[in-house]
Amino acid sequence: MTNFFNPPLYLQRYQFVIEFIKRNKPKKMVDLGCNDCALLRKVKFHREIELLAGVDIDSAVIREKMYALAPIPTDYLQPGDHPLTIELYQGSVTEKDRRIKGFDLVTSIELIEHLQLGDLDRFSEVVFGFMVPAAVIISTPNAEFNPLLPGLTGFRHYDHKFEWTRAEFQRWALRVGREFGYEVEFTGVGEAPGQDQTVGFCSQIGVFWRIIPVSQSHEPEGPLLYKLLYSVKYPSLCDNNVLQRILVNEVLYWSENLKRRWLEETSEREEDAYSDQNTEEEEEDMEGRLAERLSQMEGKEQDVERQPADWRRRREENEEMEDDDLTEGERLYRSGRSVCVPVARLWSCPRVESLSGNISFLKQILLNDSRVSMTEDGLAVVLAEAEDHQDLDYSDAPECTDIRQSVVCTVEEDWGA
Repeated sequence: MTNFFNPPLYLQRYQFVIEFIKRNKPKKMVDLGCNDCALLRKVKFHREIELLAGVDIDSAVIREKMYALAPIPTDYLQPGDHPLTIELYQGSVTEKDRRIKGFDLVTSIELIEHLQLGDLDRFSEVVFGFMVPAAVIISTPNAEFNPLLPGLTGFRHYDHKFEWTRAEFQRWALRVGREFGYEVEFTGVGEAPGQDQTVGFCSQIGVFWRIIPVSQSHEPEGPLLYKLLYSVKYPSLCDNNVLQRILVNEVLYWSENLKRRWLEETSEREEDAYSDQNTEEEEEDMEGRLAERLSQMEGKEQDVERQPADWRRRREENEEMEDDDLTEGERLYRSGRSVCVPVARLWSCPRVESLSGNISFLKQILLNDSRVSMTEDGLAVVLAEAEDHQDLDYSDAPECTDIRQSVVCTVEEDWGA
């Protein structure tokens, strides 16, 4: 049974929601009947969402998995551009709580079939009449597909109160849409290759779009009926403390990296200069010996004297080529036993410009951070010159990457009663 759909049916439902979020970019989403928070754990990586909430009647199942929604180390190394708040509530989807109003997207994945028909009417009133989101995604089993499921007798789950055909689901959805001002698109997930395609999808889905503007309500806000079980706020660049920490970390990393490379290049130039000095002495000695022979070779003095000068000129041009690409204010320099890295040079390093926005703000951040030593004029970062700079090897230091992790739910479908 676990191999009947590939990928598994629950993952196809989650992926449908993910694709919807990618296209429409809602900022606030609530999942009704969130259960073990498996969908929320996938959605949280889409940083266009700023508020992510889940509601379920079973507090035990939420408590078991809620800490999987906590920030991971990567979230602190690579904070998002916008804040993300996650809230989990224990409560009934047939009750009105003002904290679940104002969402852009409401999802109800395989939930309504667990409600009594009387509760289904109250659910409709809560979602479409009270919450009035911009969009709603509702999925429910398609009863017409059940004969294709191996070993299934009765409903797919012992707690299902009903399972609708496509016509029954569409009739209910269209009625709700007319009553509350929504239009509905019907689709689904879960095709059985080689089977009768006339039965439709295994899970049928209705996507509701609000078509009537929300009127300003003057009613009292109402009671708080839900119990808040978990709340966490992710770090973001909107937090000045987080922004300063990330920006300074980038500056310190690139400062050390530039210093190491500059010291290596300086050492190479000093070695080349020493080598050139010896070469010039050898050339002078050779020229002295050649002079005696050249006196006997009229017409060839000019050619012999030109060759060493051409060599020296080409060597000097190659050595200065990289420095010519930098302005005077971008070149590193020594100050005593320290190396000074100009802020103007750091400005061109990856992420530094995008994080700081302008060079004045970058200077202000660096001057106010105790981890950074600056020159008196505030134009350069001052780093100690190690006696053996090769020990400071940052070449293999990993750059921060936006790690995408997801927790795969391993709960299998329960087709039987």
